[in-house]
This record gives sequence, structure tokens and C-alpha cells, in this order.
Amino acid sequence: MRSRHARIGIAVAVLAATGALTVTFVSAGGKSTADAATELQQYVAIETVRPNVTDPRIRANGSRGRFIVDCGTNANGKFSPDNPVAQPGIKNGAKHVHDFVGNLAITANSSDADLDASGTTCRNGDKSSYFWPVVRIDKSVRSGADTRRALAATTPTVTCPNVRDRLPAVPTGARTAVSEKLRRLDDATARADDRMAANRGRIDARSNDTLLTALRAERARLIKGISDSIAVAGGGRSSGLVSLVECDVSYDGMHAAMRHTAADVRAHTVASPQVRCPTVRDKLPGVPPAAVAEVNRNLTELDRQIAEANERLVTTRGQGGPDFVANAVVGPLNARRVAVLDRIATAIGRHADRPGGLSGLATCAVSGLSSVPVTPQPSPGAAAPLPDPRGPNLELPNNTGGIVRPASVLIEYRGNPTSKVVPMPKFLRALTGDAKPTSRGPANARAAWTCSGFADRLSDRYPICPAGRQVQRVHDFPGCWDGKNTDSTNHRSHVAFADKTTGACPAGFVAIPQLRVTISYAIPRDVQKKGQYALDSFPEEDHNPFSDHDDFVNVNSARTMQRIATCINTARTCPGR
Repeated sequence: MRSRHARIGIAVAVLAATGALTVTFVSAGGKSTADAATELQQYVAIETVRPNVTDPRIRANGSRGRFIVDCGTNANGKFSPDNPVAQPGIKNGAKHVHDFVGNLAITANSSDADLDASGTTCRNGDKSSYFWPVVRIDKSVRSGADTRRALAATTPTVTCPNVRDRLPAVPTGARTAVSEKLRRLDDATARADDRMAANRGRIDARSNDTLLTALRAERARLIKGISDSIAVAGGGRSSGLVSLVECDVSYDGMHAAMRHTAADVRAHTVASPQVRCPTVRDKLPGVPPAAVAEVNRNLTELDRQIAEANERLVTTRGQGGPDFVANAVVGPLNARRVAVLDRIATAIGRHADRPGGLSGLATCAVSGLSSVPVTPQPSPGAAAPLPDPRGPNLELPNNTGGIVRPASVLIEYRGNPTSKVVPMPKFLRALTGDAKPTSRGPANARAAWTCSGFADRLSDRYPICPAGRQVQRVHDFPGCWDGKNTDSTNHRSHVAFADKTTGACPAGFVAIPQLRVTISYAIPRDVQKKGQYALDSFPEEDHNPFSDHDDFVNVNSARTMQRIATCINTARTCPGR
């Protein structure tokens, strides 16, 4: 297997003179033989990969059990380009499509309460969300020249979660301070965008990391200041705002120059519908302290109604067409929103001037019900909405071809070689791998590809498996927790991987049930050999197999999580039924 820094992709140019990693082109996977001379370098016969997986010896106090959860293979078709862990609040933030199993309601805007109220595909009632980018088979030829041309014409930008429409009720006494800090957040993003202009036409991972690190620190300080201002003014301590700190570098401009299939261009309806409603939180005036609790309860109810409607869109897919959706989902949702918005106005009106115009925020729609996609105007400081996946294959520019449904998905929680595990906290968020090793550097990327029967080796390239074997992706999540936080400003530092040699957690971390997700595919061997299957990816990654990743939100009940920990600590293998 190649060295870690070489895994960023094929045909990578490095400007050694500056010492900066500057990618000018990353070749695409999923090419046909007509363009295979370079592209097949991203594919490897699994037999030629040296064994590289070693499990640390389990010591006397170690925990060797396994708890297995059956959440299915996404048979009900919950596909989405939302990125709820890494990019909360940003609609279609992934620019590629994910398979979702488990939680039925989750979107980029889901609150913890929404997740807790959701249904699930898991047989044991686990409401956790497990999601990963889809694999597609595309037998048409993609031109590397298209990717180079698209990058050459692209100026990277900075994309940040919108804080305005995720805030709780802002007390009257905090309104001025909060508005000022929100303005400064916008200014910080604008300054970062200006600095990104110097990287037009190229990808400089070191420069991106420097910029995002500085922006993260500034946003963390301002967002904490917003939370403090709200608390001091009588609004209580805001939870979950830490998830809104991290920004990302976006190469969305590449989409405009990338190939889209004729079938997708002809499709006038969105293939993966979702409810779109006007935002309310950013439209409220300062709320009298005596009304804050009531307003927050009603804001939570608005969120819950949207989550419930989105879940219903998944569970009733294919029933009755647009009329059914309009009458059974959107109509009742709009009616309930009218009542809740009136309650918010009344609560404020008891102690101050009753706000006008809230009823105008009641009307929602569902993307895909008409020939004109629903495109709500973003709030100030928010990124423009990104395109929905379209057509029967749920395609986005350059992420084209038929989606391969997994033959099986194995979700298991495992022990730690050196210690017993403690239950992981509810609503813990975790990532494994990195969707952007090209534009952010490979530090968090992980080799994940193998074939059934070859568990002793993982590759950073797409495997070509022997006849009768399945292509597999093995995603190991961090198995250590800082004991305090369910998320962190970069979505990573609250959890950690155990030492590869000893299995011990880093100082200050405790062992939790370590999640492993193994996804298996029955991909025809001729498709493998021709390099015709590939991962959905961000545009700048161009199907880089080393950009594979997996995301998770724990919504197990405390009782279930205790069962999981007990099973693991007593060296049993437990089916999660």
C-alpha cells in the first residue's frame, strides 16, 4: 500500500518550492476502459495488498464482547446529500448522496429532540443515525480534462453553518449584543472568502487548513459570546451551538463545468424530496425574559413538526403521488404551524408588542412536487442552497450512474483491549475517515476498502476482488471519549482512536463501545476490473477512494447503551433484538 501522503489521489502536483501541498488535478475513479490507462491506478487486486490489519492483544481487564445491530440496508430509500454531523444546518452540504439507515427523521437541521422522537429502521429500536456516501456504477467515460477545466475556473469559498436560524429565543436584553456578534461572524466569513480568492484554480491543503483553523477559533469565541449573552439576559444556557463552529472550504463552482447525464437534465422533479419551511428563529424580535421558555417550547415544536413530516415522506414513499404528499403531509403541517406561530406571537404579546407577520412563515412546501424546485431564500450570512439530487438515480453533477444497494450492512459495537467500556452518551456525534483529504490534507483519512475473506488487509484504493467475493468498506469509529462532550468545534476532538499497538485510549479519554460498520456489495467482477464503480464524493475529490467516510449520531436510549456496554464487558456476542 502506498504511503499515507501519497493517498491523496492520482496525478497530484506538489509545489515543492513552497513546501505547500497544491493539488492541480485529482483523477476520477469509475472510468470505462476507454480512459483506463491512468484511472485504473485507483483500483487494485486485493490479493496484491499486503496484510496490514493487526488487533492488539486483549489484556486481563480488556473487553472482548460484541453487540450487533440490524438496521437494514436502506431498503426504504432514505438518500440525502445532507451532512448532519459535519455540516449541520447546510442543506445538501455534502454535494454527494448518502445512504442512511437507522433514524428516519434526520436532516441537516435536526435537533436532538427531533432525533429522539423519530422512528427507525433498526430492529432493536435503536434511533441512531448511520450514514455513508453511496457507491455507483457508471459505464460511461468521464474525462479528466473536464475535471481540470472545472477546477481551473473555480475560486474556492468558505461555507459555514448559519447560526441565526439555529438560535433559541434571544431575550430582549441580549438582542443588541447577539446581533453584533452575528454581524462579526458574517465579517469573519467574508474575510476568509477574500483570502481564498488567492487559490483560484488550485487546491492548497496547507493554506486551507491554516485559514480554517483561524476561522474556527474566531467563530468559537463569538458563538460562545452569543451563548453567554443569551444566558446572562435570562435565556438560559444554549446547547448544541458548538456544532455550528466549524466551517469548510467549498469547491462548488466546479459543478457548473462538470458533466451531468442527459437523463438527469431531463428530470424536472427532485428524486429525494424533503420539506422546506421558512426559518422562524431569525425573524423573531427580542423576546421578553418572561416569555423565553414558552417561545423556546414552541420553536422546538416547529422543529419536531418538520422532522415528523420528513419522516413521513420516507415511510410513505410512492403512495399516491404529489396529491397525497400535498394533502397528507404538507397541508396538515402548514395548519399546525399556523397554530404554533400564533402561540409564539401571543407569548411575546403578553409582555411586549405582539410581533406581526409571523403567520406568513407558516407555509411549507416539498421539493419535487412541481417542475420548479423549491428554493427558499437563505438568511443573511447563509450559503446559497445547493442543488437537489435529481432523476431516477438521484444524481448530482459528476456523481452519476446507478446507485449500488448494499448486499448487507453489519453494525457492531466492540470492546477495548485494555479496559472495560463505559456507555457512550446519548447524542454523541462522531466521524471516521475524511471526505476531503485532497483539500484538507490526509491526516484524518483512513483506508477502508477490502473484499470479503480478506479482513486482514485494508486499501486506500478500490479493490478488485476474486470471483465470488464481495467488495467491502470497513469503517471503524473512534473508541475513546473525553468523558464530557457530545460534539466539538471540529467534530473530532471530543473522541479519539485508541493506540494502534496497545489499544489503550489517550490520557484523559475513556473507552466506549467502538462502532464498526461493514458495508458489502455484490459488484460484477467485470465492472471492478474495468474501473466502473466509484464512490460519490465532493467535486474536488473526484471519486478519490481515500475520501471514504462514515458518520454517526448515537440516539440509543440510556438503557440500551447500558445493555451494549454490559454485553461487551462480559465477553458476550449479543444480537441487538
